[in-house]
Formats: sequence, structure tokens, C-alpha cells
Amino acid sequence: MVRKDRITNRSTLNRKKRIRLGILGCRGIPNRYGGYEQFAQYLSQGMVDRGHEVWVYNSSLHPYQEPEWNGVHLIHCFDPEDKLGAAGQFVYDLNCLRDAKKRPFDVLLQLGYTSSALWYRLWPKQMIHLMHMDGLEWKRTKYTPPIQRFLLKMEAWAAKQADVLIADSVAIATYIEEKYERVAPFIPYGAASEVSPDIEDLTAWNVQPKQYTLAIARFVPENHLEEIIQGVLASDTSDPLLVVGNNDQKFGTYLSSRYDSPKIRFVGGIYDLKVLDSLRFYARLYFHGHSVGGTNPSLLEAMACEVPICAHDNPFNRSVLGENAYYFTDSNEVAAIVSRQETESLAREWVSNNKSVVATDYSWEKIIDAYEALFERALAGDRS
Repeated sequence: MVRKDRITNRSTLNRKKRIRLGILGCRGIPNRYGGYEQFAQYLSQGMVDRGHEVWVYNSSLHPYQEPEWNGVHLIHCFDPEDKLGAAGQFVYDLNCLRDAKKRPFDVLLQLGYTSSALWYRLWPKQMIHLMHMDGLEWKRTKYTPPIQRFLLKMEAWAAKQADVLIADSVAIATYIEEKYERVAPFIPYGAASEVSPDIEDLTAWNVQPKQYTLAIARFVPENHLEEIIQGVLASDTSDPLLVVGNNDQKFGTYLSSRYDSPKIRFVGGIYDLKVLDSLRFYARLYFHGHSVGGTNPSLLEAMACEVPICAHDNPFNRSVLGENAYYFTDSNEVAAIVSRQETESLAREWVSNNKSVVATDYSWEKIIDAYEALFERALAGDRS
């Protein structure tokens, strides 16, 4: 939904055909972190390929420090997260917004509201602001009640102040409409439907095809890695579980020290998509424990890799997978699924269905089409 009162007086209504897009709110591209970075990488590249100009804000801590990546302009802003922890994200977003005031963007796409809504009074006035509402951040169990209340306030400010709201999940779009009486167009993340797995990519982890299970996630409680680990340990399988993700934070350190077992292998962060696709493709079972948020990129990528999926049972995951997955709510259910999965023939049908869904509903071409059309409507003052 576009707030018409904030758009109709802007000179950008008479824009040129080429859209000048700024993307703020991720740690930067090429992706070295997670979902928003993956999305920014594909969207920016796709828009550039269509003849638009795109700038992506990159953290000063990002390992890639060049001024350009595949035709996408990169703006490096000071990020003190390594010194201030999570508070550094607020400083980083503030620095990005200050820089954006000097830029000729037609539209500024903000990925998430957590650390940018606080500065809404400083948002550049000369451009359209689109806010990707992400998940229900204030529900994340890693936050204390005061922080959860703060995040709920940030959500409200973002919902009221942004010109356009975007939801990557039908459940989030419904929530925004009911709570804030605003329409948030549903545009999910994308994924490539065709992958090129290479069995040689398994060598570094000393596993054989279909003789290991896999989980890829950030180490936060709401991704239910602990329940997954406990379930695998309690199951009758001897196959190891590879846990992919940067585990040098507090919760990651806790899990890796508590569950020191040959059946559980913490392999750290992997950001090479080809390697990740190979690990997914050859896994016997892929765990997706995410429970807060919308359409998760790693889930779509697993669907494209034709691996049976065991997902946490919540509306976000069910809206993507439907009935084409195993579901769990606790470690006991994980253990039961792992123990019986080898003889579950129905999983073969699920795998085929999931691959078809990615190809038809979540292709990057389709997602970029939707964003390009949304940018054009917003610049024309269209509320739809």
C-alpha cells in the first residue's frame, strides 16, 4: 500500500524510465551472512540486468570492499557492530540513512524495520520508502520483554511511516492488514529451481550421499536447533547431523559445547551456494526449524534441491510447504521422524511437488518482476 499523501507531491512522479534504487538494511553483498543479503544480491543483480541503477549499502565489516559488484554500486558505511554488538546495527542504519539523503534514489527499499524505524524522522524526504516487514521480530524468544516491547514499537512506526509495506509471507500480510489496516503486497523470496550438485563437495565433511542429515540456520532459539539436535541424538540413526551456521555467538557456543557428540557436527558458516546446494541435495533429510519470519530463502533452496524436509510446525512453514513435508514441534517428534524416514515412500512425492512449487511460484524471475512492478506503481502513486 502506498501512502498517497506522501507521494503525490514528489517530483519523482515524472521519473525517467530507469529506476534508481537504493537498498538498505542488510550487511551487504555478495552474501556472506543470511537471507536479506541473499535477497539483496539477487534483486540488485536482476534490476541491473533490466537496465536500472542500483546501490546497495554494505557494512564496513563486510569482507568485500570494492565499489561495485556485477554492475551494482556499493556504498560502504561505518558499522561498529564488532565493538557495540547488536546496538551497532542502529548506528550502521543511521549512517546509511544519512548517506541516502545525498543520493538521487527514486526509491529506497529498507530490509527490515528493527534498526531503521527508530530513525524514521530522518528518512530522506525526496524518495519513496518501501519497507520489507520481515517476520514478527518482537516475538523472538532471544529478546527480553523490554526489548520485545521496543521492537513492537518499531514495527508500529515502520507500518505507519513507510510509503509501501511489503510482506514475504501471506501470514505476515494478513497480520499487517488486521493490526495496522494497511495492505502489504505479498512478494516472497525467490530461489533457483535448477541446481548443479557435485558429490565432490561432500569430501570436506567426510560424509556419503544419503548417509547424513542437515540443518542450516542462524544460532538463535527460535530456529529450534536444540530440539533438532536432541531429536537426532535420541533417534536410532547412526547418520551424523551437519549443522551449518556461524556458531561463535553465545547460543552457538552453548550448543556446540553441550552437544559434543560424533553424531553432531558443527561445521561453521558456509556461503558458497554451490556447496550448500550439494550438501542439501545429497542429504537424507533436511531440517528447517525457523519459526519466526516469512518465506525463508534456505527453505526454498532446500525444496529446489529435492531433499525430504522436516520443518517446524508453524503457519509460515506450512504456507510454503503445505502437506509436502514432515513437521515437528519437539525433539520427540524429530526422533520419531528420523527413525522412520528411511522407509517413508511418501517423501518422494513431496520432493517432486516441492521442486515444482519453486519453479512456478518462487522463481527469481517472477520475484524480480513483482518488485519491478511494485516500484513502478509506487512511483506512479498507485495504492494497489
